[in-house]
Amino acid sequence: MSRFFLKRHEIDGNKAYITDADDIRHITKVLRCMPGDRIELSDGSEFEYGAEIISCSRDAVELLITDKQGFSTEPTLKVYLYQGIPKQGKMETIIQKSVELGVHEIIPVFMCRSVVTDKGNASNKRERWQKISDEAVKQCKRGIIPAVERPLGFNDMLPRLKDHDLVIYPYENERKTSLKDVLKHLVRRPGSIALIIGPEGGFSDEEALKLAEGGAMSASLGKTTLRTETAGAAAIAMIMYELEL
Repeated sequence: MSRFFLKRHEIDGNKAYITDADDIRHITKVLRCMPGDRIELSDGSEFEYGAEIISCSRDAVELLITDKQGFSTEPTLKVYLYQGIPKQGKMETIIQKSVELGVHEIIPVFMCRSVVTDKGNASNKRERWQKISDEAVKQCKRGIIPAVERPLGFNDMLPRLKDHDLVIYPYENERKTSLKDVLKHLVRRPGSIALIIGPEGGFSDEEALKLAEGGAMSASLGKTTLRTETAGAAAIAMIMYELEL
């Protein structure tokens, strides 16, 4: 059953109204839904709904809400992915897979070894990246749409890490401590985790030192060195397996 996201003002008692033109087109032209057909809805912040289509027009799809409940598929653990910006195209894969695996928010970061540099078109990229998140959520039926934030510089990222209960950076030079070790020996379950992934060339020595000095924990993801587009997804999967499932 397909899922669509609504703004809170589009829900009125036991009625709901889909007014986004792309969603209307998808419902009527792609799915070919008719009155009486059922779909799923989410308000993106608190509740998900079962709904039955009452009518379809060019301007709106009117629905009758038949069921309302708190999110059943949304992780309670909030993982924030600080992703070193990779070469063109890889970021889309990273966003898609991270959203499917349960990431709460994605923050692109320009790092020392990022091949891509900030050319002032961050807003355009962010808009495209957010659409990737939107599409991935509809496919995997999550309760929220993870935000893709405006890209940051590495030094601008550092103060934000203090807002998280646990900060982890998978590091290829870490030989003693695995991510499994870090998660197994936690004194208490964190509410939010900052996961920092380097770009293709990894972290520079200076970046790794700054992270360590700020209290971040380095961890190995295994015996092999993973690509940047693989490392984040692998780490999120490990975190969710250990702390969420």
